Amino acid sequence: MTAIALSPFVALIAVTLSPLVSLIAGILILIVPRLLNFIVAIYLIVIGLLGLLHM
Repeated sequence: MTAIALSPFVALIAVTLSPLVSLIAGILILIVPRLLNFIVAIYLIVIGLLGLLHM
């Protein structure tokens, strides 16, 4: 029951943070292009985890 109650909250966080995370990642990639691999990997992991938690 707890997982069901948290699902809308997790979805709200994912929707709210996704544009912000994308903006920060884009700025960091422009400043330090070597960070591209790490930023993309971290972003994909976070989005994947949020997606799994939303199930």
